[in-house]
Amino acid sequence: MIARIQGRIDAVSETAAIITVGDISYEILTPAVDIPHLQRHIGQRITFVTLHYMEGNASFGQLTPRLIGFIRQQDKDFFEQFITVKGIGPRRALRALTQSVDCIAAAINQKDSRFLTSLPEIGKRTAEQIIAELSGKVDRFAGTVGGVTAPAARSDQQIAAIEAMIALGERVAEAENWVDRACRADPTLTTSASIMKAAYKLKAGG
Repeated sequence: MIARIQGRIDAVSETAAIITVGDISYEILTPAVDIPHLQRHIGQRITFVTLHYMEGNASFGQLTPRLIGFIRQQDKDFFEQFITVKGIGPRRALRALTQSVDCIAAAINQKDSRFLTSLPEIGKRTAEQIIAELSGKVDRFAGTVGGVTAPAARSDQQIAAIEAMIALGERVAEAENWVDRACRADPTLTTSASIMKAAYKLKAGG
């Protein structure tokens, strides 16, 4: 069982990263939310916490070993709980995780099906299933995760910033996520313009 891999990021696709360790290169599937970060750090070293699983149909002898990599241990822990929901397999979960774990966990606990259905692969029925099976079970992810707390009620300025970002082409869930994170990182932001600027800077990795 491979529990952790440390190596150089050589390439990043829409779903996976190629990590080179010595003379061996590994294809590691990653959550969609981490792809932009990995693309900005090609050529640099990274440590992945990994999860190994077999993909395919055992009855036909068609099984392929896969590695999933997570930048944070808590992301792996959440993922393992997320895929216990009926109908959500590893591949579907990876595509669905386009937002940070703390935001998704908070939405589950708040029974926010609107937020959940904004995620790829998650329709209304699946969102209801996630809430039914995981609500109250993901508290440790929805609270403080890596120094970040779950979203609180938004001010008029935050709402205005979100609406402006949506008007510029951002998806609703993404605009909400970046505004929430920017305001948590700097509580002194008081105008919609300053909040938008900080949100886009954070999104760009600045």
